[in-house]
Amino acid sequence: MSEEILLNDKEMTEVVQAIIKLYPKKGTDLNYETNFQLLCAVILSAQTTDISVNKATPNLFEKFPTPQAMAEASLEEIRQNIRSIGLSNNKAKFLKNMSQTLLEKFDGEVPGNREDLISLPGVGRKTANVVLTNGFNIPAFAVDTHVNRVTKKLHFVPQNSSVEEIEKLMSDKLPEQMWYPAHHSILLFGRYQCVARKHDHNECLQRIKESLPEDEVAESAFEKMALELEDPSTISF
Repeated sequence: MSEEILLNDKEMTEVVQAIIKLYPKKGTDLNYETNFQLLCAVILSAQTTDISVNKATPNLFEKFPTPQAMAEASLEEIRQNIRSIGLSNNKAKFLKNMSQTLLEKFDGEVPGNREDLISLPGVGRKTANVVLTNGFNIPAFAVDTHVNRVTKKLHFVPQNSSVEEIEKLMSDKLPEQMWYPAHHSILLFGRYQCVARKHDHNECLQRIKESLPEDEVAESAFEKMALELEDPSTISF
């Protein structure tokens, strides 16, 4: 079996910079005022849109603005305020249990390190990384479903990479200052351009090509990304 061809560090950096130009983004679209509210919003955003979360959280945060208030609320009270969001039963449990754990283990303060964040109910690596970058200004590369798909589609990482492996590979290959904007821009590229449903991938590569510099590194990167096309001659650098 032939070895999988991947972009090297320099090639990937140029392509990611091109994607950042296409979809410049800083910060999350989620609305919040405190790190506790940010953590709640990110938990709620799983398998739904930020727009849906932002519609539900004003009432939720008005009634339960702190870990203490959220922990003391009943599951039904919490659920009623997030019922418009998918998986509201499970997410209500996560919010209540997470708030109780914050009070019991962290004096009601959202911890600023990945290990402690992941120990909270309902918090995985992606949620922890989003909280670290937005709440604590700590560089991290979060991997959601869009980032997972696009990094494999563009030959940044091996096709069989796990979420944790993608995070490590991308963090190793990209300069630290690019982790945060790279996550957001790749996510948006996957959401609006290189989508999960069937589409013409030539158009995705064409958009990237238009933002790439004209140099040998970019040309080499483009050739590798175009390998899987049925007819690579339809789009050349």
